[in-house]
Amino acid sequence: MNWLWTTSDLMAAMQGRPVGALPEGITGIAIDSRAITKGDAFFAIKGDRVDGHNFASMAMANGAALLVVSEGKLPALGKLTAPMIVVDDVLHAMERLGCAARDRSAAKIIAVTGSVGKTTTKELLRTALKPLGRVHASVASFNNHWGVPLTLARMPENTEFGIFEIGMNHPGEIRPLTRMVRPHVAIVTNIAPAHIGNFSGIEEIAAAKAEIFEGLVDGGHAIINRDNEMYETLDKAAQEEGVTHIHTFGTNPKADFRMAEFAGSAESSVLWAALGNRTLEVTLGAPGRHVAENALAVLGAVSVLHGNIDQAVHALADFSAGSGRGKRRRLLIGAGSFTLIDESYNANPSSMRAALSLLGGAVPTGDGRRVAVLGDMRELGHQSAALHTDLVQPIADSQADVLFLGGIDIGGLPDHLPETLDVHYRETAQELAPLVVETVRAGDVVMIKASLSVGFGQIVAALLDKYPPFADTKPVLE
Repeated sequence: MNWLWTTSDLMAAMQGRPVGALPEGITGIAIDSRAITKGDAFFAIKGDRVDGHNFASMAMANGAALLVVSEGKLPALGKLTAPMIVVDDVLHAMERLGCAARDRSAAKIIAVTGSVGKTTTKELLRTALKPLGRVHASVASFNNHWGVPLTLARMPENTEFGIFEIGMNHPGEIRPLTRMVRPHVAIVTNIAPAHIGNFSGIEEIAAAKAEIFEGLVDGGHAIINRDNEMYETLDKAAQEEGVTHIHTFGTNPKADFRMAEFAGSAESSVLWAALGNRTLEVTLGAPGRHVAENALAVLGAVSVLHGNIDQAVHALADFSAGSGRGKRRRLLIGAGSFTLIDESYNANPSSMRAALSLLGGAVPTGDGRRVAVLGDMRELGHQSAALHTDLVQPIADSQADVLFLGGIDIGGLPDHLPETLDVHYRETAQELAPLVVETVRAGDVVMIKASLSVGFGQIVAALLDKYPPFADTKPVLE
């Protein structure tokens, strides 16, 4: 059996004790009892809202091979008879297991942070590195205090490339995670006023993101966005941390990995990347200049790891945006169709501008319109009103014909928009969803963007429920 962990190694790494007849090993790790695959170990983590110990029985019923539980919770499990490893604290045990996974691995490790573009860059890396070796990367946006150790603990011993996304909402959160991951390459996509309500200013955000350099292994590489206004701050931080290999990407003439030219379309992008003495034509299966810029950082990472650039470039043509992050769907409406651009996963001023730019580059068909569905950008603190008002020009540049707005913070935006723009405002996504569903028509391009907590995913879901996927095929005549 190809175990992820043998039980003896699992117990040793977590400093746990056995209860019951344990299996020889486990094939996976789960923290959600509903997502158990037979052979998984279920880690009963206590979160902010739910305690995994309350779902231990369900985990076993769904095929868990064993449970990892906290000593203090053992009495509450009552008469549950199941193989268990008992630890002092489940999250701390998973952190120790993650460190053990990193210790045993010979993989090249890449860590990504930034105000926007972390998950997209991680997925670009996954795509580019796949033909070069066995890749392990986090699912979804597992980039916080439990997501990073979980991703580490799930990393198979034979992994050749490990990709980790590291996020934060407050200063000091990246530091312990990067020291756990110990990357060979650390990428900072950009610095923007995301979560600025928790910081004194963008300089403090840059300092917090620069914590990623503290985990770099000796001789490791930092890759920084040369176009970003915080470039010099990040460069200085990397130098002060003793990083000797600092590289840059962007359109700046001095960038090591430079975008010489860019051509975008509604469905894809082409960039010409100058890497050393070579200029490569790179096709991406997703639109957007911001995606192309992050692809530069990815090619830079492949380069410093001495990977095959040509294979990586070829693979990037297969890249596509994920759900909530620019995924495009063509949906059937009447005898025609419309395009849905799903950017509902998250939003901050920088990513909102990028999404509106995508809308501006899209081309409606027939009598179709550009429709922007925008919600609150959260965690902007006292700057929230001003930063939402700053969307006036990006909205104008997007050539949006219809604008739907939802949320509390964005509620003042209509007062600053031209009266000629068709604007509809509702306080909640729940109120806005039926209005969007009934207003859309054939030929439209509909872009939906908001912070995750605003709940605009339900507007996406309502459109998908009402309008089926468009099948661009013709019946065969016999």
